[in-house]
Amino acid sequence: MADRPVTKLDKSDVLAGLFAVWDDITVLLGGLAEADWRAASPLPGWDVKALVAHMIGTESFLAGVSAPQPDIDVSTLEHVRNDIGVMNECWVRHLSGEPGEDVLNRFRDITDQRRKALAAMPAEEWDAVTLTPVGPESYGRFMRVRVFDCWMHEQDIRDALGRPASDDQLVGPASELSLDEITGTMGYVVGKRGKAPEGSRVLFELTGPLSRDIRVSVDGRARVVDDFGGQEPTVTIRLDGLQFTRLAGGRPMCPGRPRHVDLGGDKDVAARVVEHLNFVI
Repeated sequence: MADRPVTKLDKSDVLAGLFAVWDDITVLLGGLAEADWRAASPLPGWDVKALVAHMIGTESFLAGVSAPQPDIDVSTLEHVRNDIGVMNECWVRHLSGEPGEDVLNRFRDITDQRRKALAAMPAEEWDAVTLTPVGPESYGRFMRVRVFDCWMHEQDIRDALGRPASDDQLVGPASELSLDEITGTMGYVVGKRGKAPEGSRVLFELTGPLSRDIRVSVDGRARVVDDFGGQEPTVTIRLDGLQFTRLAGGRPMCPGRPRHVDLGGDKDVAARVVEHLNFVI
């Protein structure tokens, strides 16, 4: 395999986002009725409790705790598509019968344990290359993926409970890091999935509290760039920033925020890119 550049990220920045999203999820889950824990989420087969069980399972795995043995062959379930899905489902089934309050306490316990371990992690370990969901990468990048995963699940929980984030709740280090993680995949999305032709210059204009511009240039291969060197975009895609994250994560758009997607320039390419925005496994 050709050497890929390793992403080095500031530890304090990433941990600020990770700890903030854990705090937000803990507050969101506090005092839920048992029926709320069973509310269906936008992810097939998973309720609110399953989303939290999945996050508990991933952090437990990172803390060296083995997944519980499932009562059935979870790989046969329709929504389980890979080995990561199998591990997730072991925890989901294991915790499904526990009261919501107990699941919340488990979430608090494992995230407290992980906070201590991450805060104490030396810089060389933070920057060291390890296996991650996005291939061999720095441990720091892996933790940014964790921010993205937890932040997306916070929005899933809000969707399930009918408690969408306010504009103020959307602004913060976790959402910025999640957008950074999504932005890093847009070369792949535009080039490989959206099949934008050579010479394309694709501008995503995100509006609302998660506003930012993301530019992808197709020059030999598609890659994210800071600017188009004075040239105009050939494709523009304008939509609410939170809705962009939902589409990129393979979720339905949320109620309560604008759902309109404006396509400009080469509309066929723009439509194909939007149709293939989902990059998650």
